[in-house]
Amino acid sequence: MREYVAAIDQGTTGTRCYLFDRNGAPVSSAYREHRQIFPRPGWVEHDPEEIRDRMAEVVTEAVSGAPAGAILAVGVTNQRETVVAWDAESGRPVANAIVWQDTRTAVDCEAAIRSGWEEDVRERTGLPISTYFSATKMRWLMENVPRARELSRSGRLRVGTIDSWVIWNLTGGPRGGAHVTDPTNASRTLLCNLASLDWDPVLLERFRVPVESLPAIRPSIAPESYGHTRSDGPFGDRLPVCGDLGDQQAALFGQGCFEAGEAKNTYGTGSFLLAHVGSRPARSASGLLATAAAAGPGERAYALEGSVAVTGAAVQWLRDNLGLIGTAAESEAVARSVPDSGGVYFVPAFSGLYAPYWDMRARGTIVGLTRYVTRAHLVRATLESICFQSREVVDAMAADFGRGFESLKVDGGATDNDFLMQLQADVLGIPVVRPVVRETTALGAAYAAGLAARVFESTSALRRLWKADRTFEPAWDAGRRESAFRDWKRAVERARGWIEEPRP
Repeated sequence: MREYVAAIDQGTTGTRCYLFDRNGAPVSSAYREHRQIFPRPGWVEHDPEEIRDRMAEVVTEAVSGAPAGAILAVGVTNQRETVVAWDAESGRPVANAIVWQDTRTAVDCEAAIRSGWEEDVRERTGLPISTYFSATKMRWLMENVPRARELSRSGRLRVGTIDSWVIWNLTGGPRGGAHVTDPTNASRTLLCNLASLDWDPVLLERFRVPVESLPAIRPSIAPESYGHTRSDGPFGDRLPVCGDLGDQQAALFGQGCFEAGEAKNTYGTGSFLLAHVGSRPARSASGLLATAAAAGPGERAYALEGSVAVTGAAVQWLRDNLGLIGTAAESEAVARSVPDSGGVYFVPAFSGLYAPYWDMRARGTIVGLTRYVTRAHLVRATLESICFQSREVVDAMAADFGRGFESLKVDGGATDNDFLMQLQADVLGIPVVRPVVRETTALGAAYAAGLAARVFESTSALRRLWKADRTFEPAWDAGRRESAFRDWKRAVERARGWIEEPRP
């Protein structure tokens, strides 16, 4: 009988469940989108109960053909920084989840910076104070949702990132569910000390988040599982849940980047370049984040990360808000229909600018418009914006490492777009390498759970499973590449600081 590891990938736009075999090959999958809720400008929310229900649906569908006893372990990966708060007794959320892209806490972040916290917070966490991270979202819920305040006083409030919500529901919910997270998620909250990989008492006090409401921090690879799925749940069996990684660290793991200097770039709602730095945290002088990477019990692993808030989400905006394309996949053919962007640059700073700028006041900008410009030019400029933003992060990473990359491993749904990947190679001036298994986020979660359950022997064995699908070689000459990048930087300067004062 073939044996499998299940991976639940709870992302910004939807939830997937995959079954992977012992060779790291996907054998079944299912996917459901969930609603994107925008109550006010800058606010982005998800319905936690909808996410929970979608998770059950995709698990039921993905495992429907697996024989009894064939699934050996479950791993979870998730959109990071997004915050859920709920009642431990009823299992009901107190409000919608506040998504990582949400900027409602800009005033709070500005106040914390003015108070002189930023240098100490960065030293403790490896992160700047930003609306991106979880702490101010948690505090916002506790201060603005009466039910959250009431539950906090009674000790029934549970708050965490999406992995905590998913695992708690998988392992029983109100009937004994495990309230846990892992270092890769905890290190994105502004509450976790990067050196100790535990909740930092000073930061908990500053951001006024009670530790009693937070999950326990457990290893990403957990031979002693967080808990077991219920036999009456969507898996229909009692299975160990023993892998938990934030989505970008999961993709790093799934790409076989287990040692210092190995890197990948993931293209999803945003884009995220991570480079493994070894067993000690590294500090960036170039606007990058220090963060935890996946490790087992008693181990430490760290990475540097360049986060870009809006890349694939910009293509969704063209589709859903402007109607310029019917599907995301259509962007490839439309962009190919013109030789360039007609002088247009689009900076999709809908949630401000993340690495390397960390500008909460930036907003989306389109420059260079003339009567010549068509729908195709705007679509191409959107794809180019994905590549230029990744170029800025690659340059920052090279400055921190003291050397550039010889090539770049890529993954995520947008890598299906051959034109985008060729454009990325052109903008970077280095080869871009796409793997056979492109959903490496889910694969990384499966690898973590499989290592914990001894389905896979070692990371060396996992490394041998990685295979390249296609390498995109750069075609632009240096003159075109650098001229285009200079104009991109000019466009970014016009997007920066647009909001004069953060708005509550």
